[in-house]
Amino acid sequence: MKLFIFVLSLISLGFADDEINSRYFPENFKFGVANAAPQIEGGWLEDGKTETVWDHFAHTRPEMIVDRSTPDIACDSYHKYKEDVAMVKAMGLDYYRLSIAWARILPTGYPDKINQAGVQYYKNLFAELKAVNVEPMVTLYHWDLPQSLEDELGGWLNETVADLFAEYARLCFELFKDDVKMWITINEPKQVCQAGYGTGFFAPGVVSNGVGEYICTKNVILAHAKAYHIYDNEFRAASQGRVAMVVDTTWFEPASDSAEDQEASERALQFNLGLYANPIFIGNWPQVVIDRVAQRSALEGFATSRLPAFTEEEIAYVKGTYDYLALNHYATNMINATSDAPIADPAYWKDISVVTWKKPEWPSGSADWFGVVPWGLRHLLVWLKKTYGDVEIVITENGLSDTTGIMEDDHRISYYQGYLSACLDAIYEDGVNLSTYTAWSIIDDWEWTGGYTSFLGMYYVNFTDPERTRIPRKSASWFTNMVATRCLVDTCTK
Repeated sequence: MKLFIFVLSLISLGFADDEINSRYFPENFKFGVANAAPQIEGGWLEDGKTETVWDHFAHTRPEMIVDRSTPDIACDSYHKYKEDVAMVKAMGLDYYRLSIAWARILPTGYPDKINQAGVQYYKNLFAELKAVNVEPMVTLYHWDLPQSLEDELGGWLNETVADLFAEYARLCFELFKDDVKMWITINEPKQVCQAGYGTGFFAPGVVSNGVGEYICTKNVILAHAKAYHIYDNEFRAASQGRVAMVVDTTWFEPASDSAEDQEASERALQFNLGLYANPIFIGNWPQVVIDRVAQRSALEGFATSRLPAFTEEEIAYVKGTYDYLALNHYATNMINATSDAPIADPAYWKDISVVTWKKPEWPSGSADWFGVVPWGLRHLLVWLKKTYGDVEIVITENGLSDTTGIMEDDHRISYYQGYLSACLDAIYEDGVNLSTYTAWSIIDDWEWTGGYTSFLGMYYVNFTDPERTRIPRKSASWFTNMVATRCLVDTCTK
């Protein structure tokens, strides 16, 4: 505990050098919190829901989960959603980001059988939000593919799944057209594809380094585009909603002013974010990704590039399928150029070939990759504006993980204060069109391979209590006050 208190002190000191912006948030700026069905709902086989790839992964590969836990019950939000909505309301938030479980709506994954109990659950949840004047922001796919589609079709390695996702999206657009105006198609395709079909660290656990993740990525992007066009053609005129796909990245700060380090930073950003955003905002893959994967593929003996090409028709079909840019961001790394990885077995990280590291004085949260650097978010927001133009940016996730669950979480308050200050800097100093900030998360959850050992909630959840009691941490009070005052310090200026 003494060591942990020392680490928390370092985290607070880490923000001391960053002056907190004392301006008010713009009047139309929105605040929300987020979570996802597979992490909070539980009820994994209840009322007609079927197994997802993450249910299957946790049950059949328990060694991949830190505490060998499952999301069978999680926060039990399937039964306690009214408590969740009450907490969102109590914090004075504008909206609640949540996800729909594909397998709860369509148990087979196909549009052949609609599970009315699942539909009613979400109708009840949306009604509860409407009653307290909180807007839902709804993600259609937060990593929880129905296991049947993985078993029968090979999951996201099969383009047929993109067509099935489009049908699922059409159904949701129809079912909830009176309830939802803010839609997200797919959350973090990088994690779906690189971890799910590249390294195999995430469900469904397919290991296909340097090959599978690129096939998956094309199919996921086409799935997003199909869903977007369905909404645009069939629902937008009447529903007047908006649709986007979430992209995510850490910020990669060049370690020097050298041209080599600057290029390494740009390359890492294009592989980590541009791979998913470029087809949507510019058209086609980033050129650096096309060139490097093609070059290395040839040297590795492949007849064609491991990166599947878009046809001209597909490029035109995908380009422009956005109403805003949805961004998840948590951390920053320093980056150096280095020699290209030797030619051998293919891998995504070899295609990039850079060196990333963190400065020793940076706080890390609970994970090695968690370089807590608020100015990194500002740099990323400016890069997005430079790269994709003056598009509206919606931050859909940002938050701090720890492994203690401590209730007096001043380190989380410092994190939010620092990163929200960076948002204000980007808005007022850099002219970034940032409209929305979403904190992850309002409650502790089942944190994927971290199980119940990684805590990000402003509310503590007692996972050993059958009631899954929610208790506010100190950060919940701070965030509530910040939303009410629209100010990060004691006294703000215009």
